[in-house]
This record gives sequence, C-alpha cells and structure tokens, in this order.
Amino acid sequence: MKISPQQQQQPATTPTARDRLSYQVALSSYQSRHGLDKVAWVTWLLVLGMSLLWMLTAYKAALAAGAHSWQTILTHVWTNAISIQPADDASLTQVLIDYGAKYNPAIVQQHEYWRFLTPMFLHANLLHLGLNMLNLLMLGIFLERLLGHTRYLFLYIITGIISVLASFYFAPEEVSLGASGAIFGLVGVFSIFVITHRRAFPFGGLFSILYLIVIIGINLGVGFMITNVDNYAHFGGLISGCLLGLWFSPLYRSSSPYTVVDRHSLAKRWPLALLTILGTLILTVISLYLIGTKV
Repeated sequence: MKISPQQQQQPATTPTARDRLSYQVALSSYQSRHGLDKVAWVTWLLVLGMSLLWMLTAYKAALAAGAHSWQTILTHVWTNAISIQPADDASLTQVLIDYGAKYNPAIVQQHEYWRFLTPMFLHANLLHLGLNMLNLLMLGIFLERLLGHTRYLFLYIITGIISVLASFYFAPEEVSLGASGAIFGLVGVFSIFVITHRRAFPFGGLFSILYLIVIIGINLGVGFMITNVDNYAHFGGLISGCLLGLWFSPLYRSSSPYTVVDRHSLAKRWPLALLTILGTLILTVISLYLIGTKV
C-alpha cells in the first residue's frame, strides 16, 4: 500500500515512529478502497441476517405457545421482548433448540456438530438481539474497515465457534445462543491492536488500555449479575480474540519510503489461518471426547 508524504514525514526507524505510522495507515486504509469494498457490508449483512432469523424464531415461538392471529403473535413477541415470561419459556427454548442453539445432548448424542456454528446467529428476544446488534454495529463497522471484509469475517466466525466450545465444555447443562461470544472475540482483537500500537497513543496508550479493561470488566460483571448470561462463552470469545489478534490484527511496516505492507494480512498469513482452522477442529474433537467421557 502506498502512503502519502504526510504520513511518512520522518523515517520510521524507532518503535514509536513505526507504531504511529502503522496506526495511521491502519485507520485510513479503507479510504483508498472503492465502491462496495469501502462499505462494511459484512457487518450489515450479519445484523440483517440475525434480525430476520430472530423474527422467524419469535414467530415460531408464538405459534408454539398457541398464538394464531397476527394480533396474538405480536402480543406474544412484545410480552417477551424484554424478559421471557415463565409461561413461554419452554416453547421458546424448544424453538431455539430446533433452529440450532447450543444444546449438548443434541451435539453429543445426535452428532449435530453444526451447533458449534449456529448459536452465534440466534437470539432469545428483542432485548437480547438489540443489545448485541448495537454492540456489533458500534464495533463491527470500525473493525471491518480496519481488518478488511475477509479477515473480519474469519475472526468473527472462529472466535464465535470457540466461544460456543467454551460454553459446551464449561456449561454443559445450559442451552446457549447469541452473538455476544463472537463480539467479545472482536473486542479481544481490537484490544490487541491497541496494545500493539500503544506507542501511537498519548502516555503509551495507558488510558486507552485502562478504558478497554473497564469496558470488558463491566460487560463481564453484568454477566455475573444477570441470570441466563453465558459468561463462559464471553471468556472463550475474549481469550481467543486476544490470541488471534496477536497473529492477525493489522501491523503495517515500511517496505520502501512511501510503501507499507500489512505483515498480518490473510494474504501473507494464510498458512497460519489454515492452522487456526485446524486447531479449532482439534479443540472441538478434544472437547467432544472429554464431554463424552462424562455422559
């Protein structure tokens, strides 16, 4: 990627100068793209797809609870929009299981391994969907511009799967679903990007890092205070996001006076991306074996 003379005002020979150059280029790289490539379309498609899927499962749950007219269906959806009513919990849970929620008996006994992927696209009610989609839009649009479409989707899917694996192993009795594990994965990736480029921030990035710690702590703390929140999935997503961020978060270095190269791009790190996929499969097999010995 070519850079302007303003971005390369002095040779990036010191760690601080290299970090500042990499940070500036990473934030502005999307501006050189054209057309649809400049739009965070993966994030918008994820939000649209998950919203439509919630509408479908909410409709099916209303039918399962005995609603038949559009008025009774909408009443059922609105009644459960913020808090699932005890009378509707069983029918909603069964619908979500049917559509792919993490449900250990189905995974272990019926070998429905696709359930390691599908839970990150499902949501229980309107509040659950709204909070996750708001977080995804706020962070996802920025990160998709930073990472590029393919790398962004790759990290979202892998950290999402690992978050489901964490829930599968550490919370085997819980029915789990939601995009929050993958969103925590994106938070982990961004945290590593900030830490890697800490010299580009005032005071060595101290306040930025402390801000991330506070935000992560608050979100995990809320999970401990509110029932039915799967913090194991959150931890799994966050830890895997931090690890993958070390390998795949943008890191630009000069290859000539006015040219920089992202050393962590998928084009350069595709063997590591393949190893990541293989490692995720191995982790899945190990989890299945360990859980299987307990059944």
